[in-house]
Amino acid sequence: MLVQSLSPCITTTKVTESRDFYVKHFGAKVTFDCGWYVNLEFGKGASLQFMTPQPDHPVCNPVGLTYNFCVADVDAEFQLLAASGLAALMPLEDHSWGDRGFAVQDPNGVVLYIYSEREPDPEFKQYYK
Repeated sequence: MLVQSLSPCITTTKVTESRDFYVKHFGAKVTFDCGWYVNLEFGKGASLQFMTPQPDHPVCNPVGLTYNFCVADVDAEFQLLAASGLAALMPLEDHSWGDRGFAVQDPNGVVLYIYSEREPDPEFKQYYK
């Protein structure tokens, strides 16, 4: 299989809140919105979809689900999101495996890990391919 794109779709009763959250805090561009289904683009092929539950689609249980957002300047993003009122679930900190990041949560309970890459500590360099 040669996958040309990959994007998650969350079935939720919070389609409007999800759209507005990602547009406001992450600069998402709405490329499709029929009310019960929304497609959001984040640039460079990254996208998320949200849809209202249908008869054969139960609401998503996002416990344990994390979306990773690699950004150029994690410190600047941390300041912007904190200033907009989002509370960090995980503080902004350096990680020995090779990033600096923090986490927030979206309206559905999905954890959003925002990070910038940095040089990993020697103990983790061996794992990179």
